[in-house]
Amino acid sequence: MKSPSATHALIRGDRTAGMLTMSDDHVMMNQILATHSPDGRDVDVRPLLYLVEDILNRATEHVDFIIKGTQAQIEMEEKAQQANYIAMLEALTFTIDRIACELSYKALRGSDPHATTTAIFSFLSSYAWDAKLVLSLSAFALNYGEFWLLAQIYSTNQLAKSMAILKQLPSLLEHTAPLKPRFNALNTLIRTMMDVTRCVVEFKDLPSMYISPDAPALASAMTLIPTAVYWTIRSMVVCATQISSLTSMGHEYGVSATESWELSTLAHKLQNIHEHLRKQLNLCYQHIEEKKDVDTFHMLLKLFDPNVAHIDNMKHLKALIYAGDDKLPLLDGATRRKVGLEVLRRRNVLLLISSLEFSGDELAILEQIYSDTRMHEAGMQSHYEVVWIPVVERSGVPLSEETRTRFEALRSSMPWYSVEDPFLIEKPVMRFIKEVWHFRTKPILVVLDPRGKVLSQNAIHMMWIWGSAAFPFTSYEEEKLWSKETWQLNLLIDGIDPLILDWIKDGKYIFLYGGDDMEWISKFVASARTVASAFGIPLEMVYVGKSNKREQVKKVAAIIKERKLSHCWEDPAMVWFFWTRLESMMFSKIQLGRADDLDPIVQGIKKLLSYGREGGWAVLSEGSNILVNGHSTTVLPTLVDYVKWRGNVAEKGFNLSFIEYHDQLHNVAHPCCRFEFLATTKAPESIRCPECHRVMEKHTAFVCCHDEQAIPDSLFAS
Repeated sequence: MKSPSATHALIRGDRTAGMLTMSDDHVMMNQILATHSPDGRDVDVRPLLYLVEDILNRATEHVDFIIKGTQAQIEMEEKAQQANYIAMLEALTFTIDRIACELSYKALRGSDPHATTTAIFSFLSSYAWDAKLVLSLSAFALNYGEFWLLAQIYSTNQLAKSMAILKQLPSLLEHTAPLKPRFNALNTLIRTMMDVTRCVVEFKDLPSMYISPDAPALASAMTLIPTAVYWTIRSMVVCATQISSLTSMGHEYGVSATESWELSTLAHKLQNIHEHLRKQLNLCYQHIEEKKDVDTFHMLLKLFDPNVAHIDNMKHLKALIYAGDDKLPLLDGATRRKVGLEVLRRRNVLLLISSLEFSGDELAILEQIYSDTRMHEAGMQSHYEVVWIPVVERSGVPLSEETRTRFEALRSSMPWYSVEDPFLIEKPVMRFIKEVWHFRTKPILVVLDPRGKVLSQNAIHMMWIWGSAAFPFTSYEEEKLWSKETWQLNLLIDGIDPLILDWIKDGKYIFLYGGDDMEWISKFVASARTVASAFGIPLEMVYVGKSNKREQVKKVAAIIKERKLSHCWEDPAMVWFFWTRLESMMFSKIQLGRADDLDPIVQGIKKLLSYGREGGWAVLSEGSNILVNGHSTTVLPTLVDYVKWRGNVAEKGFNLSFIEYHDQLHNVAHPCCRFEFLATTKAPESIRCPECHRVMEKHTAFVCCHDEQAIPDSLFAS
C-alpha cells in the first residue's frame, strides 16, 4: 500500500493549535496502519448502513422541527428487516455495543481523540476498512440516536421523561436557541461522515470482474481510504464528546471558539476527502461502464452471428431494446398503449432505425406503404411488424425539453410500434447499430426473421422500390425482383402518379422532365408541343423537379402551374419519392455488386441521377417504352432542329428518327456526369461513367445550397 503521506495534499485546512502537523499526521497514520490485520472475513455492511442512515437522518433534522413534533416520517429500508440481515446484525451486536461503550466512556473522561480512535482501530483490527467504518458509525448512531429519541418522545412517554430528566434533556431542550449553532455544526459534520462512509462502501461493492485494483482511479482511492476511515471515526469521537458535554453539564455548558473551530475544521477536512473519493468513484464507474459496454457489444456480435441458430427472436429484441421485465418498452402506434416485447415473438420484425431528424416526406411515404400493406392484409395476420428504434445521442440526462418534444411528436405520428423511451437504447446497442449495421444519419430498415436472424441489414432501398412486395427483403428476393424489371417508365413511376399510369395505358407519348432553369423549361415545353403538333402524336408532359434544391423546385412548379405549361407534381413528397426511389435503385445495385453492369437499367439510373444534379433533362417514352433519356444540351436541340430529321420519319418512323438524331448530338456533346454520395453513406470504391464507361475520378466536395435565393425574382413575373 502506498504511503498515506501521498494524500496530504487532499486534506486542506490550517494546522493550528489542537491539530496534527504534517509529521504528526504521518506518524499517526503509520500507527493506524499497524493496527490493520484483516482476517479475510467478508461482512456485508449494506443492511447495517441502511439502519444507520435511517437513524442519523432522523436525528440530524433541525432541532426546532423536532421540538415542535413536525419531523418528517422517513421509511426505513425494507432490506434491513429481512431475516438474513437480522441474523447478521445479531452476530455484530457485541462489537457495536463494545464500540458504543468505548465512545461514551472516553467521551465522559475527555480522553484524547486520537487515542480513542486508535483504540477503536485496535479493537476492529481484523475487519476490512469499510467494515471498520460502518461498525463504528453504527455505534455512534446507537448513542446519538438514543439521545434524540428521548428528546422526541419524553413529553408523551413517562418512561422516556424519567430517563430524559436523568440526562438533563428537558432543561437542555428548553434553551435550544443558543445551542442551535452547535447542533447545526454537529449535523453538518455527521452528514459529511455519512457521505464518506457511503463512498467507502461503494468502493467495496465495485464489481471485480470489470475493474481491477491496479486501475488508476481505484488505486488512487485505495491509497486515501485508510486516511478517510481514520478521520471519519475520529470525527465520531469528537461528536460523541460534544454530546456528552451537553448532557453532563446542561445548557449552561458554553461553546468555546476552539470547539466550534474543531467541528468546522473536521467537516471541511472530510468534505475534501469525500470530494476526492467521489471523483475517483465516478472515474471507476466510468471505467466499469466502458467495460460493460464492450461486453454487451461482443454479446450482440455473438447473438447476431448468422451461424448460430435460435428458437425465437426474444433474446435479440431484449438485447437491442430492453432486457428487464419491470416495464413495457414499446408503444403500440395503433392503440397508443404500452406493450411488452412478447407481441413480437416469432414474428418477422422490421427495425426502423433513425435519428430524430426524420423527414416528413420520408415518414409520409413509409406510412403510406405500411397502411396499404395492412389494408391488403385485412383479416389476415400481417407478414411483418415494424418497430421504430430512435438513436438519440445522450448529451444530457434527462432529455432536453426540445428533444423530448421532437421525439414524442415523431413517435405519435407513427402507426407501428415504437420504443417508448429513447434512453432504453443503450450505448453499446447504438455502437452495434452504427458499426455493424452501418447506420449513419439516414434511416435504415433492418429485417429480422422469426428466429432473430438478420435477413437484411438495410431493406429501406427495397421498400422504396417495391414496397411490401419485396418481403421477406432478402438479397435473393432482391435479385429475383430485379430479374423481372426492364428499363421502362413503369419502373420509374410505379404508383407515384396514377395519371401517368393512365397515359401509359393509352399509349401516349410522355415527357418526364426536370431542372431549375425556367428559360430552358419554357423553350423545351414550347418546342415539344411544336414537334407533337407537327407529327400529330399525342403528347403529355410532367415536371418532376430535380434531386436537390427543394425550395427552388417548388417555385418552378408554381410557375409551370400558373402558366399552364404542363402537368407537374405540386406535392414535394412525390418529387422526393421519385428521386429517392432512383437513389435506392442505385444503392440496391451497389449492394448486389451490379453498379457497373452495362444493362439498360443501371445505365439509365446513372444518367438520370447525374442529370438530376445539373441543368435540365428529359425522358421521352411511348407508353412505358423509354425512347430517350437525355440531357438538356441534347434533348432541346433535337426538338428545335426537328426540320433536320423530319424527312426520315416517313421511312424510319418518328421514334427511330428522334432517337438517331438525339444520339448524333449526344456523341458530340458527351454531357459530364457526376454522382454525389453523402459522407454518411457507404459509397462504392469506384464507379463507371454511364456515357463513356470509363472509371470516374473521385473528388471530395463541400456543398451549400441556399434554395430561397436560387431563382431571381424576375423569373416569377407573369
